[in-house]
Amino acid sequence: MLRLFADIDRIANSATSVLIVGETGTGKELVAEALHERSGRAQKQPLVTIDCGALASSLIASELFGHERGAFTGAGRPHGGAFERAATGTVFLDEIGELPAADQASLLGVLERRRIRRVGGTAEIDVHARVIAATNRDLRAEVNNGRFRHDLYHRLAVVVLRLPPLRERRED
Repeated sequence: MLRLFADIDRIANSATSVLIVGETGTGKELVAEALHERSGRAQKQPLVTIDCGALASSLIASELFGHERGAFTGAGRPHGGAFERAATGTVFLDEIGELPAADQASLLGVLERRRIRRVGGTAEIDVHARVIAATNRDLRAEVNNGRFRHDLYHRLAVVVLRLPPLRERRED
């Protein structure tokens, strides 16, 4: 754990994407919060969390990228997505391994171009948020089995932080 704490301190101020890997309940969200809090971003901008495993596929694009009024039934007003709300802060994508293939392609496009377009919109919006993702899955195996995009994995896993399971951390 000491090495993990040192890694958090070392990479906190970087804009690099981080993939946090660990079993359920090991504190992946706490690590994301620590990375954000130790960065210069925390003083000015928020950490915006999206739980990719809890959202219906039809809502993911709207939650990530926002939507315009009338973009779909029930869209009565414009909504800023996670990237807009985070501004120059941090977007934390929890359970990224649950993201459907179509949404993986959209997220990859944002990470490559650093621009979003709201659902139903035409204007492109520059994004400057840092991306931190977390999963309890072995994303390399998911890539090898064709369930997770290889190029997206490499965009997210610039730095990989592995959390040991709780059974190895008796003090926790």
